[in-house]
Amino acid sequence: MTTFDRRDLGLLLLRLGTGGVLAAHGTQKLFGWFGGHGIEGTGAFMESVGYAPGKASATAAGLAETGGGTLLALGLATPAAGAAAAGAMAGAAAIHTPNGFFNTSGGYEYAATLGLATAGLAIAGPGRLSLDHAFHHVVDRGWMVPTALAVTAATTALVVGARNKRLRQQKEGEQEPLFEE
Repeated sequence: MTTFDRRDLGLLLLRLGTGGVLAAHGTQKLFGWFGGHGIEGTGAFMESVGYAPGKASATAAGLAETGGGTLLALGLATPAAGAAAAGAMAGAAAIHTPNGFFNTSGGYEYAATLGLATAGLAIAGPGRLSLDHAFHHVVDRGWMVPTALAVTAATTALVVGARNKRLRQQKEGEQEPLFEE
């Protein structure tokens, strides 16, 4: 079938928009583009919010966002790209969760939206207006979807869990004053 339908066009628009935003966001971390802080600045931030080592965490997040976003926009290796980007957004959401849901209060709304969109694309597939389709889905097989999502979920759980443990240990060392002066 050579005719494209509105589903293919809708997936293309969703991939271009979501992938483009993620790729731009990731290049802020990796290269300091678009007003970003690069690896050094992002690494220091990552360390301050419990992701250690900071530079390695910044590099991993930047690669997942830049690479995952670019691949999603192209519609190439969609299961892996969507899963990687969703994992990065789950890590970002963990930072913002204490601020509640809405982005106006510094909440996790934005990260959750991007994460759900990328996971949805990993599951739905790229549509026919994609490189995956042009390459006969060589890197977009059905078995790759649950595999990519499971590996990413396990890795993200370990990374976020280690971050949360570090934050708990830091708080244990702090003590509130016993008496007010």
